[in-house]
Amino acid sequence: VEVALLRAAVGDYAAEAAALLLANDGYWPARLRAAGMITVEAEPVGGQLWARIEWPELDAALADGRLPASREELAVLRVAVSLADGRPVDLADVAVALDRRSLGLVLAAHAHAAGSHEHRAPAADGSDVRLEPLFRWPTRHR
Repeated sequence: VEVALLRAAVGDYAAEAAALLLANDGYWPARLRAAGMITVEAEPVGGQLWARIEWPELDAALADGRLPASREELAVLRVAVSLADGRPVDLADVAVALDRRSLGLVLAAHAHAAGSHEHRAPAADGSDVRLEPLFRWPTRHR
């Protein structure tokens, strides 16, 4: 599901950042799928899976208890929703809810949404060099 979500987001840095944030956090993909909030489809030619999160249905799923979560988990989800669906988020409320690991994920998501992984700078020889991402995604341990 994580790969299918990312495949559907490729090319839109904010949508990519939301998918990567949820995948790296690890809590939400399975929860969203179990709550019927993720639609997975196979493309007609090639059969690759594509997935999308049903963002408009999220508030109802949270309100009726289909998506139980801690304050920190909800903060991560709110950031992902803001990136993917453009909903406003209170960064002060989010920041105080995050532990160091989740904060690193949120910072990486914002850097990715801003395109820092594609930023370039002129080199001394006149060529362009790709800069390191402003904030890297943490290494995932499986």
